[in-house]
Amino acid sequence: MDSEFPGTIYKPEGSVSSLSAANLYALMKKNVDALNIIQLSLTLSDAHGNLPTLGTPATFYFNFRDFDSDYDPYNPESIAFLRDQGINFADHKRRGINSRFLKSGLGTGRAWVTFHGLYDFGFLIKILTRHNHVQELFGDPGLRFEAHHPLLCASRWARSLSVERAGGKSHHAGSDSLLTMQLFTRLLLNSNYASACAMLRQFNSLLYGLTC
Repeated sequence: MDSEFPGTIYKPEGSVSSLSAANLYALMKKNVDALNIIQLSLTLSDAHGNLPTLGTPATFYFNFRDFDSDYDPYNPESIAFLRDQGINFADHKRRGINSRFLKSGLGTGRAWVTFHGLYDFGFLIKILTRHNHVQELFGDPGLRFEAHHPLLCASRWARSLSVERAGGKSHHAGSDSLLTMQLFTRLLLNSNYASACAMLRQFNSLLYGLTC
């Protein structure tokens, strides 16, 4: 899964890496509550990372009309960057769908793979629960673990694993969700079965910035 959104408008007083999990959660929630999603993409596979044989990768992405750059709050640098990447906000406003048409059944019986997916999950839960704010991602946002990993670039990671972007441009949700699945699959293929299972157990139910 990958999403595009209007950046962040609320910033921490210090560095993000110095925030506790609870404070990072509160910052994410404050931003997602105030902002509207731009794109969401899902790339589907089986439990082994195999994509369906449909002739093209099973990646589905949605352009939403929820975000209106004329009225809605946004981070100007983020919107300028997305425009440079080719996202046409006027076209989204004219032809995009309303996020309320996504059904909450998407969230059941699935395993999710994301790359730094804290905000992706925040926006997904917001639109699937059809609330104007984020429902609690967990029962208690004051989580046990507060470790933070260094920020990684997906494209640089792909190069290190010799994974070629299958299509589209970076910072488009469809292309990025497919690349995330490609990276995940490559990690599985580079490991034997026992190692892959151990890796999946190690990262099961962890969300970057909150639980790892």
